[in-house]
Amino acid sequence: MLQECHNIFSKECEMQESTVKDWMSNLIVFVDPETSVYEGLQIMRHRFLTSLIVNKTDTNPAYGIVTSINICDRIIAQGNDPKKLKVKDIMASPLITVPSTLTIRECAAMMKENRIHHLPVHDEDGKIIGMIAAMDLLVLAEAMGTNFEERSLH
Repeated sequence: MLQECHNIFSKECEMQESTVKDWMSNLIVFVDPETSVYEGLQIMRHRFLTSLIVNKTDTNPAYGIVTSINICDRIIAQGNDPKKLKVKDIMASPLITVPSTLTIRECAAMMKENRIHHLPVHDEDGKIIGMIAAMDLLVLAEAMGTNFEERSLH
């Protein structure tokens, strides 16, 4: 249970009131499950992304996610050819998502508990509207160090 905030300018209150929506990225890229890992890598590199959402289809009934960690573990470490594998072959599924209203602390705890670094964010209708990643939490940690006076990277 969150404690009541009496001083709205305190760092602790800012942290308690911050939600995933305040810190998420709005850029989400969806790919077809039959997309080659190589094509997915190109999309990720050109758009400076660390994850892709794999769409649901008739043959792929659940959303999935491909992250830089999946690529490291399943392509580089295992010596697999990214042109020969499809994103559906290396994706994590089923997708773990969080509501946009989740507090940032609860989000960080969920990442820790599930040992994941990316969480797609959904709205009240279940539509994926953003992505919160461990890197976003680094920006948050930096903002905590400035008592939330600065939220941008220098």
